[in-house]
Amino acid sequence: MFIDDFKPTDFTLTVETPQLWRITFDNPPVNVIGTAMIRDLKLLLTELESNTMVNAVVFDSADPDFYLAHYDLAANHAETEALPSPTGYAAWVDVLVRLSHIPAVTISAIRGIARGAGSEFILATDIRFASLEKAVIGQWEVCFAALPGGGAAGRLPALVGRGRAFEILLGGEDYPAALAEKYGYVNRAIPDAEFVAFVDAWALRVSKWDRQVIADIKLYVNKYTLIPDEEFPPQSDAFWAAARGPAFQSVAKQLFDRGLQTRGELEYDLGVQIGTVFPVGGADA
Repeated sequence: MFIDDFKPTDFTLTVETPQLWRITFDNPPVNVIGTAMIRDLKLLLTELESNTMVNAVVFDSADPDFYLAHYDLAANHAETEALPSPTGYAAWVDVLVRLSHIPAVTISAIRGIARGAGSEFILATDIRFASLEKAVIGQWEVCFAALPGGGAAGRLPALVGRGRAFEILLGGEDYPAALAEKYGYVNRAIPDAEFVAFVDAWALRVSKWDRQVIADIKLYVNKYTLIPDEEFPPQSDAFWAAARGPAFQSVAKQLFDRGLQTRGELEYDLGVQIGTVFPVGGADA
């Protein structure tokens, strides 16, 4: 059976009931999204695409401070892109497009920080619940002179509107849960003391509904709110083209020199700190 043979390295799979699964991200020190996590998410999605029992999947984090910090900027890009891609799209786009279309309801239970690709992941799920005191989300790619590669520019407008999508994508700032809820970036911000119980109860309730009704609701909501899948690869291409450029590399080096992807002040306060970093020869020249 899949659940017996599946041994992911950067998250755990818990079968709460036959209809409700829980995926718990656990990739210290700050839950970055790297090759191993993408590989295992692809395997998980392959199972969920054909599984006829699972009605709801909760994605949470073992780290109360970091949900999915961002993409692993030290990952081997060629190795990641060599992973199988049923859609034919780039590795991360393949994960997010397929995530949006699986029959089960997908729920992001956000306690901690979700920036960049972490934000793109929650945007690709159906429901986003956030801890009022602990959740922080944002898209920071503009600070690297890059467009978000995982489709944030395509998903945000349907959730927050055109003006606020520009604000989020152009500002590159952090959005605490209360403001994210006000904007529609997340469904609901729940006091942290009540957060786990609320999410668990909501997910269990939904997992008990008729499977075909869940699939039909998802089909029609997606039809009227999602842009066509083929619109996402050009965004990924633009991101990776920027990532190979000197501006992106300059910002990345400065951030790594300051402690990027380590459990320190920079990662906690990145929405502010990244605004003080510019490409060599760029805005501060």
